Amino acid sequence: MAAKLKKGDKVIVLAGKDKGQTGEISSVNPQTGKAVVSGVNIAIRHTKQSQTDQGGRVPQAMPIQLSNLAIVDKNGKATRVGFKMDGDKKVRFAKTTGDVI
Repeated sequence: MAAKLKKGDKVIVLAGKDKGQTGEISSVNPQTGKAVVSGVNIAIRHTKQSQTDQGGRVPQAMPIQLSNLAIVDKNGKATRVGFKMDGDKKVRFAKTTGDVI
């Protein structure tokens, strides 16, 4: 099955503590159905000091469920993703505007 959300997509959070925040997908894990979005779902991780970097409390973006994310269209609104054939190539398009993503 084709992925509706991919790395580099600009998305908005639909549910949870970060509802309404936007960010860019930095990684997707289809097996678990989760994605890491920059600036969203931040948790504090305690790291030990090493020779290269200082230790301490480091903020880190944690994975969020794909069902709680929606892609942002050109108008800045949340939209669903559809698929259509553009010639002989399968492309994603925004359901609200009909534009190819």
